[in-house]
Amino acid sequence: MTARIYVKTMLLSALVSLALGGLLLHLRIHPVSQNPSNLVAPVAGVLSLVVVPFLLSRKSLVEYGYVLNGMLVIVGTITMIHFSLAHWPVPATFETVILKTLLADIALLWGNFFVGKALFDLEFFGYDPNREKKGKTWRYPNLGWWMVHLVAISAVYCVGHVLWR
Repeated sequence: MTARIYVKTMLLSALVSLALGGLLLHLRIHPVSQNPSNLVAPVAGVLSLVVVPFLLSRKSLVEYGYVLNGMLVIVGTITMIHFSLAHWPVPATFETVILKTLLADIALLWGNFFVGKALFDLEFFGYDPNREKKGKTWRYPNLGWWMVHLVAISAVYCVGHVLWR
């Protein structure tokens, strides 16, 4: 087994483990039987568990997996922040904000993003350890591109939430 295949296998295993953990966590906390809108999280979880690793494992489909994974992370982050704000802990101390909101879940979700990013970078740019990181921060596929999308989609979500209460 080459180092390339080994690294790719380990990263795909990490991605599947994180996705499975997130899916099981959502199914435990938000049962679909209680509220049909709770179906959104399991659908996103199945996409993260099955579709994203499949796409990221194929060199010809790696860009699709990268974008799908990133968008799922952004949507998950926004909705979990909204849920945390809607169920804000009282009293709001440093400890309750850290432990009684979905901050830990969001951190795990972004772990999923960074594993997907590593898979994408290794497949898309190659495994040369001496290759320099180049490109403009805000351009695809760099992290700034994702931050622009996080801010833009958050703004649209907030406007939608305010207008359609």
